[in-house]
Amino acid sequence: MAVGLFLLGLCVSYGLTTAFGNKRVVSVKGLAEREVEANKVIWPLSYTELGNDLGGLYKECSMKNQLIVSFLKNNGIAEKDITVKAPQVTDMSANQYGDNNSGYRYKVESCVTVASTNVATVRKLILQQSELLNTGIAIKGNDYDNQLVYEFTDLNKIKPEMIEEATKNARKAGEKFAQDSESNLGKIKQAAQGQFSIEDRDVNTPHIKKVRVVTTIDFYLE
Repeated sequence: MAVGLFLLGLCVSYGLTTAFGNKRVVSVKGLAEREVEANKVIWPLSYTELGNDLGGLYKECSMKNQLIVSFLKNNGIAEKDITVKAPQVTDMSANQYGDNNSGYRYKVESCVTVASTNVATVRKLILQQSELLNTGIAIKGNDYDNQLVYEFTDLNKIKPEMIEEATKNARKAGEKFAQDSESNLGKIKQAAQGQFSIEDRDVNTPHIKKVRVVTTIDFYLE
């Protein structure tokens, strides 16, 4: 019986070694990157009016909003892409935590927003917005609450090709590892796609986006 148990143990040990001993695995990552043009832009045109006559300020904002909308329409922006926000009023005399050095009681902030897929036209108008200044409308800069935003919304169109590219790059890395370890790269054990990221290429060209994905793949080594 002792001899039988000993031989059985040898057989089990040999079987485990045969089944799992050669199943070595290497984990590698594959990167794919692309530069794409933004296909949507959000452009807020905001300005501020100061005065003591609240009714007059509302009329002034209404008139300037009409001028802004006309400027946009006359230069190729569709009406459906234009949104006029209700004016925001601040009674500066009621603000006990702030210093009112302007001499005016009311501050009215108004904003007309363009959300369009016609990125080229909007970019051209951004350079021409000085025309509004000639009509007495001082558009504020790219402040925190009203930022110019470029977006890329066609990720699904390029996702399959980028995943394929990342997978090929991962396989190349795995083949190099297998070659260095005197092995052959086998089948995929498991794979994780990873998350896609879309960022501005740089601060000077926010309309150009960099799309990036990293896949992690485990290959068997034979």
